[in-house]
Amino acid sequence: MTKYTKNPDVIATLSPEEYYVTQESGTERAGTGELLHNKEPGIYVDIVSGEPLFASADKYESGCGWPSFTKPIEPAHITELEDRTFGMIRTEVRSTHGDSHLGHVFPDGPRDRGGLRYCINSASLRFVHRDDMEAEGYGDYLDQVEDIA
Repeated sequence: MTKYTKNPDVIATLSPEEYYVTQESGTERAGTGELLHNKEPGIYVDIVSGEPLFASADKYESGCGWPSFTKPIEPAHITELEDRTFGMIRTEVRSTHGDSHLGHVFPDGPRDRGGLRYCINSASLRFVHRDDMEAEGYGDYLDQVEDIA
């Protein structure tokens, strides 16, 4: 079983925006994330720890300006915390092992797919294409990836 950790060597290589989002609980500007319009088959992993977070099969266009998913690929890799910043009560989503801020989850997702919208910053994610999953150690998740392109 793969062990995922908060990797200081990776943190040292993050771009200023990636660092701001993952380590300082920041948010990238809506509509600017490089993975927002990605429709390739694969999985999205924590940019810091590599833990698998979301599958392309669960990604959908919500119109919110950030990549949106209906559920995590592995619920044990997601931690949800109450967030009371900006005068709102929201549910923050963090990676369990990397402790990276990912975004927030809202109860306004597609009803037929569970009703949740995981609104996630591209800057907190690394995309692993289906063709590379086995070689990068994510072969166990191939059954959760479909060709949606």
